[in-house]
Amino acid sequence: MPKIRFIEPDRTVELDAPKGTNLLELAEENGVRMGSACGGVCACSSCHCWIREGGDSLDEATEAEEDRLDMAFDVRPASRLGCQVKVGDAPLTVELTSESITTWYNEHPDERKS
Repeated sequence: MPKIRFIEPDRTVELDAPKGTNLLELAEENGVRMGSACGGVCACSSCHCWIREGGDSLDEATEAEEDRLDMAFDVRPASRLGCQVKVGDAPLTVELTSESITTWYNEHPDERKS
């Protein structure tokens, strides 16, 4: 199983991931603060992230994913939606965007620090 490294502003989480798992599912199952306003059905951009390493091993973004990324903030060449990225054979380094983290805190208000 490849290692997936999620980079958040205040921590890094490293996980082993079964091939075929999408990044949003992996994040949700392991307490990573990736937003999921639409529940992972490619209807928003709240799981927007940047693939820092390993992006060449991933399938190309679909037209639907690219359309949703048009709604995101700070889109870069390495931008992807966590709900659309499936883990392959290679390790990945994934940086969460402030947009995604803000959405996660909006979904989990009890986790906010006063």
